[in-house]
Amino acid sequence: MPLKIKAAVLAAAVFLTMAGWKSLNALFLSRPGLLAERPIGEDAMSRKIMKTESEWKETLSPETYAMMRECGTEPPFSGAYNLHFEKGVYLCAACGTPLFGSDSKYDHGTGWPSFSSAIDESRLELRRDLSLPVPRVEVRCAACGSHLGHLFDDGPAPTGVHYCVNSAALGFEARTSGATETATFAAGCFWGVEYKFGRLKGVTATRVGYTGGTTPNPSYEQVCTDRTGHAEALRLEFDPSLIRYEDLVRIFFGLHDPTQVDRQGLDVGRQYRSVIFYHTQAQKETAARVVSELERSGRFSRPLATALVPAAEFYPAEDYHQKFYEKNEKGACAF
Repeated sequence: MPLKIKAAVLAAAVFLTMAGWKSLNALFLSRPGLLAERPIGEDAMSRKIMKTESEWKETLSPETYAMMRECGTEPPFSGAYNLHFEKGVYLCAACGTPLFGSDSKYDHGTGWPSFSSAIDESRLELRRDLSLPVPRVEVRCAACGSHLGHLFDDGPAPTGVHYCVNSAALGFEARTSGATETATFAAGCFWGVEYKFGRLKGVTATRVGYTGGTTPNPSYEQVCTDRTGHAEALRLEFDPSLIRYEDLVRIFFGLHDPTQVDRQGLDVGRQYRSVIFYHTQAQKETAARVVSELERSGRFSRPLATALVPAAEFYPAEDYHQKFYEKNEKGACAF
């Protein structure tokens, strides 16, 4: 074989390896618009873990450092988690943040660990990657800013997305009960909302707080002025093997009056508005389907006032608000 042809073949092989076939997926399998609603930008959320590059080098193996801090790509079919399907949770190898559940992992066939959804999309940061001729969407851990892989729109239903991640960027924690997912709801006074959801089988953790506004880290007094834009909300973790997100959405509509605008009963103000804050595209589609079904059913005599918006920064409320009904014999809101 002539030297020039050998060189061309070698160059093509190197390109396929470095691009990870990912750019080819984006080029030939892309469905325009599917990723359009996903926020892309630098530093999408405040860093929770700050280290110098020297400190990262001391704590990460050379391979993991190359993948996560220098945006490397491991060779296809070489990673430990490519065909790994044990029940559990995949963590950021740099900081330990839980990122993906085994229930969303599948074999895409391209040689890297693939996931159709994240445990909580707010834990991921998306950036534009123009390092190759075909533009891509880079995925980073939002907590520490480390490179994980790329996001494509050639994944399976119902999300249609494909998180393609380096094995070296992941850790794994086995969990026999499966991974938990996150849901956030606002339905008036968060004391009663937490009490109702917290009693459900499959809900593993609850936290009340403020979200959907503009004031960073607000206090309860500030939120009560109705000037911060935040809603009193509940963020919960649930085991999807025990309770589905759709079930949570239906329970949400059953525990308050979703036709009231900026109020619930005697509690008046935008902080008491009805909102479903979705964390994934799948949650958005599920909630929208339930809303459409309820609107057609005639169950409510007035139009639904519930807003369906992306989950935003969540600020936990003061300690005395947490599990209020468990700390007090009598609550202040009617549930």
